[in-house]
Amino acid sequence: MARTRTVEDGCGIAHASDLLGQRWALLVVRELLLGPKRFTDLRSGIPDISPNVLGQRLRELEESGIVRRRRLAPPAAAQVYELTKWGRDLEPAVLALGRWASRSPSFPLGAEMGPDSLVLALKSTFQPEKAEGLDATYALQLGEMPFRISVGEGEFRAARGEAESPDAVITADPSAIAAVAFGGNPLGKAVDAGDVRIDGSRRAVNALFRALT
Repeated sequence: MARTRTVEDGCGIAHASDLLGQRWALLVVRELLLGPKRFTDLRSGIPDISPNVLGQRLRELEESGIVRRRRLAPPAAAQVYELTKWGRDLEPAVLALGRWASRSPSFPLGAEMGPDSLVLALKSTFQPEKAEGLDATYALQLGEMPFRISVGEGEFRAARGEAESPDAVITADPSAIAAVAFGGNPLGKAVDAGDVRIDGSRRAVNALFRALT
């Protein structure tokens, strides 16, 4: 059933609050920014949400035109949820909100991050002025989840899935990457400890992390 409002407000911010103000709604959007996901994958990305509440949020976001359902072609034939074109327009706002919140005095530094949230955090902290001349593609393997990242012309692009012919493959747990990018742990120390594995161009990986820290 669609949500109802008791007060009409012509402000766009007020309407955004109506669309995304329900608990977990923004996190559902976060989990879909890097590509479609099945219901079970969404639950893995937001482990504290119950199946009933997740189903309700997805229905509300569908009714609002932010999310849509799609069935993959055989042999997968699975139903996935993805952002609509209008929903994908939320990305700059979501990243900006994340950057703003990370400066909060009560921000939980060092808390666990999921694969998608980590990659989006990397994107939100990317500094184009530190990546001048960098043109490279990376395969980032976070546990069992692969991501492809490319940096070029001052842009950081990321998506879920395998990277073709990457300049470097980075394999680690999200916590290890977060410790290097946000926690001040030197990349060389993480590699020596076996927390981060690099195959391919070490120079390209060093340049990437310089643009993130």
